[in-house]
Amino acid sequence: MYDVVIIGSGPAGLSASIYAKRAGLKAVTIEKSPMSGGQVVNTYEVDNYPGLPGINGFDMGMKFREHADKLGCEFVNATVRAIKPGFMVETDAGLFETKTVLAAMGATHAKLNIPGEEELAGMGVSYCATCDGAFFKGKTTAVIGGGDVAVEDAIFLARGCEKVYLIHRRDELRAAEILQQEVKSLPNVEIIWDSVALSIEGEDQVESLKLKNVKTGEESQLSVDGVFVAVGILPESELLSGVTELDEKGYVIAGEDGVCKTPGIFVAGDIRTKKLRQIITAAADGANAITSIQEYLVRNK
Repeated sequence: MYDVVIIGSGPAGLSASIYAKRAGLKAVTIEKSPMSGGQVVNTYEVDNYPGLPGINGFDMGMKFREHADKLGCEFVNATVRAIKPGFMVETDAGLFETKTVLAAMGATHAKLNIPGEEELAGMGVSYCATCDGAFFKGKTTAVIGGGDVAVEDAIFLARGCEKVYLIHRRDELRAAEILQQEVKSLPNVEIIWDSVALSIEGEDQVESLKLKNVKTGEESQLSVDGVFVAVGILPESELLSGVTELDEKGYVIAGEDGVCKTPGIFVAGDIRTKKLRQIITAAADGANAITSIQEYLVRNK
């Protein structure tokens, strides 16, 4: 019988593992990927985590895991199939009986699924302007999308980039009006309407973006140094459907304490309802959730 089963070993799950071990809880972290770190391992460079400027994302993920290993945290490489009342966590490596469950499966950025996107990920293709925008100072970038995040990304990038293209498949943006007004007022932002990306091209680095006008069918080539994809985020919350409360987008409803509507279920990281999804906030979530779990275990002895 475990005090807590932690599902996922990104920054939130690893932080939770460390805090659980230091709290003396009997905990196990289940990770379906062959290595820990979550999305961070696919980030070329992380320049906004305090104390570790410019660290390679893979190295950061490994440092987090090394810290947990040094403390003797328990890890199991398996895929979770279901969370059953009681709680029993069913995996392809067997059943884990636990008093609480901490869901830290994270979220994934929706992708364009076009040629060059995967091949040039981390080499000019990014899904986080606040994470990677500083690397494109004085350069030309493109943001793909038309919602709040895409427009916010374009505004953010415009502060440092020489030129920013905002590419949207429709003839009007979906973002809040105040954001639209701001982005349209920026002299170095150009909105390309009614257009979709066909491919991202370059040798070892993004060099251009192939576009198609959906109304005229005309194709064009846009020279850019970076492409920021902002077409949505998909929470990895399928396991919690019917287990606890999710919002309309599939995020687990919980505050900074990680407490879910269902007693004994806790959440941390990008999977929960929150404003800022960054490595530092995910790590903080893991620590907060373990504190809530400790309080829950004391109340339910």
